[in-house]
Amino acid sequence: MIRKILSNSMVLFIIFIVLAIIIPLPVVMQDFLIMLNIALSLIILVMTMFIKSALEFSVFPTVLLISTVFRLSLNISTTRSILSGGGAGNISNIIKAFGNFVMGGDAIVGFLIFIIIVLVNFIVITKGSERVSEVAARFTLDAMPGKQMAIDADLNSGLINEEEAKTRRSNVQREADFYGSMDGATKFVKGDAIMSIITTLVNLIGGVIIGMVRGGGDFNSVLNTYSLATVGDGLCSQIPALLISVATGMIVTRAASDDSLMKDIKSQFTAQPFVLLIAGIVTIIMMFIPGFPVPVMLILGVALIAGAILLDRNKKKMAELEIAQRAKAEQMELEKPKTDNDYYRDIDNVFKLLNVEPIEMEFGYSLLRLVDEKSGGNFIDRVVIFRKQFALDMGMVIPSVRMTDNPEINPNMYIIKIKGESVASGEILVDHYLALDSGDVTTEIEGIDTIEPAFGLPAKWISEDKKIMADVAGYTLIDPVSVMITHWSEIMKRYAHELLSRQDVNTMIENVKKTNPIVVDDLIPKVISVGYLQKVLSNLLKEGVPIRDMETILETLGDHTNVLKDIDIATEYVRQSLKRTITHRFAEANSLRVITLDTQIEDMIVSAVKKNDQGSYLAMAPDLIQSIVAATNEEIDKIKDVIPNVIILTSPVVRIYFKKLTEQFIQNITVLSYSEIDASAQIQAIGNISLSTHTMAV
Repeated sequence: MIRKILSNSMVLFIIFIVLAIIIPLPVVMQDFLIMLNIALSLIILVMTMFIKSALEFSVFPTVLLISTVFRLSLNISTTRSILSGGGAGNISNIIKAFGNFVMGGDAIVGFLIFIIIVLVNFIVITKGSERVSEVAARFTLDAMPGKQMAIDADLNSGLINEEEAKTRRSNVQREADFYGSMDGATKFVKGDAIMSIITTLVNLIGGVIIGMVRGGGDFNSVLNTYSLATVGDGLCSQIPALLISVATGMIVTRAASDDSLMKDIKSQFTAQPFVLLIAGIVTIIMMFIPGFPVPVMLILGVALIAGAILLDRNKKKMAELEIAQRAKAEQMELEKPKTDNDYYRDIDNVFKLLNVEPIEMEFGYSLLRLVDEKSGGNFIDRVVIFRKQFALDMGMVIPSVRMTDNPEINPNMYIIKIKGESVASGEILVDHYLALDSGDVTTEIEGIDTIEPAFGLPAKWISEDKKIMADVAGYTLIDPVSVMITHWSEIMKRYAHELLSRQDVNTMIENVKKTNPIVVDDLIPKVISVGYLQKVLSNLLKEGVPIRDMETILETLGDHTNVLKDIDIATEYVRQSLKRTITHRFAEANSLRVITLDTQIEDMIVSAVKKNDQGSYLAMAPDLIQSIVAATNEEIDKIKDVIPNVIILTSPVVRIYFKKLTEQFIQNITVLSYSEIDASAQIQAIGNISLSTHTMAV
């Protein structure tokens, strides 16, 4: 219970502040709270001097509000004590001490000194901080889109990774929020300063009136009494207010820096020794003015001159070191080739031209605003979301995408490249929607006919003003970014097996090693190499099999070392070990609707398998291959309108050879074996591929 109360102490403190405005506080409590207020204000001021950036003290606007309310609450409580207690009656001892110390026996002088302190805080510090906060907030918000663009450019060029980009984006957003909050929070400081002046006048004028009405003595004695209480109370609130105002000015006037205020002042003031020398000489000259204190001026002038000499010596040493480094750099610059031909005489520089990006996208200028976050584009965010989802589904991390504009292509066109070569392209109409016929279209909508780039479906681009009509008519509407990201994601799925590098596989191995080091140490590199494992994983990805369960894959390869020579056969054993994963991947509601393969065709395929030292291959007559492909196409055509994802089921020994036989002629079919399907799954055969008389004639 106590721990819970302590964890919510700030809530209790704020409630106490509000209640203190209404409930009278005893003198001892007032003394404690006044000193607590001064101590907290001092802590805040010192903290602003030692932070390197404003974000290190991001709660400052909230702290400013709490401290202001706390100070006003105390001010109201002490004002109640002054007016109800007869000025010098039941009031705080600290207030009395401050009043006596500042006034020094003279009410008028003490009151004027207090007024000067209040005006300095209000006119100089508070007004200046308010203006700086307004300007800082405006310029920070104006610079925010440019900073976001710079982060995106660094991410696309590979200078930073996604985590660093996310952190930098968060810092930019937090910085904008902070300065926006500070723009409003400085109004608290301004209002506090105005309220202090009002409270002072209430204490003095109200106190004098109350003292005269209640017969507290003659006018001078009443004025002295309430002046002491007013000045003491005002100082108790103005000292913390002054500290908070200075802290506010400190935090909003700090420029971008890598060090604290102390280090910045030290480095920048000592950077110009000649300035200290001039100041020292002028100080010594002023010593000869009649009436000036000679010893003080002499000591100060000599100290400045001595400091300038010492700093100048240190600066010369640093300059000599810098000159030496610069000479070395210039020598290295001279040794560099001055022309392209000279540069490329070094064969190492030629090799730099061979680097290719795993994934690239080029955009026409009309599509840039879909990618540019400054313009509200969210394509990059969609790429990040897909990368995360693909890693969860398939167990592979898609590499970073390099995005560039290409002024030489159609303005509405984009190109997708894999390892430097174009593999797909499409055209997008930015201010339109892609309308697909869902099969329930009731009314034809006028638009620009096109082909959906990801799946090749007939579609049309419709303008934004026809969006509602198309929706009512039964069309499926897709925004331009979704069209582009869908196309890109399908390309990534298709070429994932090519994008998987040995470095990626090594990273996966290291990840497995953290939880199961034995299986890794037993296999790699003693039994299989990283390159061998990469080929197995690529085989799985090529047919859409997730590779997330790396432990099972490694253990299966370790259990079948006798077939490791043939990578295809080794991959088949791995697939069988991943039967639950494969079933979950391709089944719908734990049910598989499949086309089976006739035993006659299976026997032909098995008899055509030949083996050599590198593995096994299929040696079959071309006319027989054509017959099998034709029979397969004929059976697929019967069901393709009912089942979009065609699954062909074969025996385990035939699966890999049938897949290789048909993949060159028939795209987007899945070939599974009986051993790759979990026993709990229900199989429904809806067709059978056989070599009929008609097919044989073909």
